[in-house]
Amino acid sequence: MSGIDYYKPVMAMIGMQLTYAGVALSTRAALLQGMSPSVFVFYRQGIASLVIAPIAYFARRSERSCLGLRSFCLIFLASLVGVAINQNIYFEGIYLASSSMGSALFNLVPAITFVAAFVIGLEKVDIRTLRSIAKIIGTVLCVGGAVSMVLLRGPKLLNNSGGENWLVGSFLLFGSSCCWSFWIIFQVPVSASYPDHLSLSAWMCFMATLQSGTIALFLEHNPEAWILHSYLELASCLYAGIIGSATSFFVQAWCISRRGPLFCAMFSPLATVIVTIFASIFLHEEIYIGSLIGAVGVIVGLYVVLWGKAQEHKELKTDTVSISNDDQSTIAEILVDGSSKNMACTSTTDLEKPFLFV
Repeated sequence: MSGIDYYKPVMAMIGMQLTYAGVALSTRAALLQGMSPSVFVFYRQGIASLVIAPIAYFARRSERSCLGLRSFCLIFLASLVGVAINQNIYFEGIYLASSSMGSALFNLVPAITFVAAFVIGLEKVDIRTLRSIAKIIGTVLCVGGAVSMVLLRGPKLLNNSGGENWLVGSFLLFGSSCCWSFWIIFQVPVSASYPDHLSLSAWMCFMATLQSGTIALFLEHNPEAWILHSYLELASCLYAGIIGSATSFFVQAWCISRRGPLFCAMFSPLATVIVTIFASIFLHEEIYIGSLIGAVGVIVGLYVVLWGKAQEHKELKTDTVSISNDDQSTIAEILVDGSSKNMACTSTTDLEKPFLFV
């Protein structure tokens, strides 16, 4: 890549973080006006389904993928936990706590994913290697930072008004990060069973719409809760559905195909900074010293985990090209230079590992 093409993924990821920050802030504003979080999730997923379903249909009209029973069950479970439940408790959490807290705790996802992947055997840990030590230390920093954000609030730095359910909201946001980590890990069997990612995304949005609608019907018995009472609520639903869900899928998939998941994950703390600044200005959210220190700990821990994963990725590439046969070693060196399609296939397979697909 040369010229502006080299910086396109960077600009795209910065735009993505601005998008995520906009979703968090606009949603928080709509919820403060009285909109139900569960109804908001239903409208968001419904709008996303209406946008992405026609695209998937016309793009894959000549290539029909069969959705078997196993694929249906996997997609149903992934959309239930990773989308319907995840978004319901996330938006309830930012309503009870704050949008800046929600954005900061989302950076826990890589650490939680690492722990979960290690427990089920998808992630290997060797304490004799620096990369494994880095991932462990990074995870500890992330968790410690999150605990300090929730429990050690300390003196107030900005603003004087806040909710009384900060702790409950923080636990809901932590649960949302756990659900998203489950979704990331669950992409391994889901993608293997149904490899058409565009159709897969459309099916997930559709199933999540039905699931979130069921949850909303169970939680909201007042018909008034389903009515959008202001342009802000309507705009928040449209923005979150079209930009925050449907469009972000394509942008993130494109960036991952160009630079890999680690590159994309490096930008996630940027949304935390954007949300914290604008939330304190426009939504008058409180900022505490403990929250600030904890957020720094989470972000530092995230980068330490990412560094460990990057070193692991380099070692895997080195092992791939270190072949004993001299002729094969010569071919491997050529592959590293990127002059063969086979290396592209190897890289693509490696990038499809779902760790840090955030």
